[in-house]
Amino acid sequence: MGHHFPIVGWRNISCSPQNARIANAFKSRISQQGGGLNGCPRHASHLTAMKTILAVLLAFLAPCCGQSADLLMLNNGTVKVGIDPAKGGSITWLSWTTYSKNIVNIHDPGRLIQQSYYAGLPLDRKARGQSKAWSPWPWNPIQGGGVSSWARVTEFKRLDGNTLFAETVPKLWDMPNEEAAALMRQWTSFEPAMSNAVVVRCEFVSRRADNDLWGPAVPRHQEIPACYFTRNFSKVRSYLGDGKWREETQAPGPPWGRAKPPRQAMAFFAPNGQGVAVFSPAASQSWNFGPHGEGTSDNPTAAPCMHVAPIDSVALAPRSIYRYRYWLVVGDERKIVATLESLWMKYAKERAELAPFPATTSGRVHFRLELCGG
Repeated sequence: MGHHFPIVGWRNISCSPQNARIANAFKSRISQQGGGLNGCPRHASHLTAMKTILAVLLAFLAPCCGQSADLLMLNNGTVKVGIDPAKGGSITWLSWTTYSKNIVNIHDPGRLIQQSYYAGLPLDRKARGQSKAWSPWPWNPIQGGGVSSWARVTEFKRLDGNTLFAETVPKLWDMPNEEAAALMRQWTSFEPAMSNAVVVRCEFVSRRADNDLWGPAVPRHQEIPACYFTRNFSKVRSYLGDGKWREETQAPGPPWGRAKPPRQAMAFFAPNGQGVAVFSPAASQSWNFGPHGEGTSDNPTAAPCMHVAPIDSVALAPRSIYRYRYWLVVGDERKIVATLESLWMKYAKERAELAPFPATTSGRVHFRLELCGG
């Protein structure tokens, strides 16, 4: 007798980290079943049926999820945020009660919500395999990975019920598979007493040789952080304070548009009124922003997306440590405004910290932020 499976209902399967783990567990169960068949036709028939179910499940989930089964999540009842060890420990999931879909674009290693830094002279290394599209290019370690490979995570854990931690050996963006002489550390948690705000602490340790190809420190723009959202969050606004906004427009890029939000926050809204704001008080320059591609896709794995990057100007020495914090605020306009006002009151004077990398240590130093003037 053949096996028949109802098709109605498959489209109602939610694309979530939980379902990715279910698929992984189901795959493991199939392997266990397969190991004990001993040639039994009845068991073989059941195994074939299980494989068919798994194939359909993975075919549905893969295009929209793109998440590994090891995704670590935080959930405070309002917001869900997740980091993925298969994608450099970057933030690859962000959703909330009134917008249950993932808004983080994870199309390739250059997307995500991640750390990205620049240092030294731009070099033409095409003879060594450098991407022609990114040549010449400076030293540019990326948390997600290079143009065609994902970065390696060395530590990945839940520190307590409220904090996720990842340590990553980043890759150089312009190369297909070259690790940078650097470490990136990231602490992801919720801002106390603000249920719709995620706070992320970042630490970057540059461990380049003093006489390497890229040369000494030169001032360069740093993305603090680089953020990519799904394309449907296409309404861009800079926050001016006191509930006021400035509309921002930009043709699809790159090149990206530039904006200088006076309250160090830019927000992206979907047609249903739900939005995400990035608050980065350490930004010292105009921010990069804009759409990439056309349409209004809400698929996290699609090529079209929305981009924003608060910018700080820093001369990263070959051996140096750079630290900063940023916040992700979600919800409707009213909730975002209320939280941005609270964050501004508390953290408006917060700045990034740049320090020399101690030659006698591993670079693991106590994280602290300098509150300039306060």
